[in-house]
Amino acid sequence: MEQELSFEESLEKLEDIVNKLENGNVPLDDAIDEFKKAMDLVKICNKKLEVAEESIAKIVQDNGELIEFNTNE
Repeated sequence: MEQELSFEESLEKLEDIVNKLENGNVPLDDAIDEFKKAMDLVKICNKKLEVAEESIAKIVQDNGELIEFNTNE
């Protein structure tokens, strides 16, 4: 991607690509290109979600102690 997209922008572009591909009116070569773009957008969204999860995983208790909880449950 040329610029750093926000999670919301990435998700919106991903949804547009999915809608376009679901319509089925896309030539095969274009569909492959769109799929590749979609996979890049998925990677961007996943990375942003991982960063958000890491931020949320640290909770400050009343006494100021950081607690980490498992986000894989």
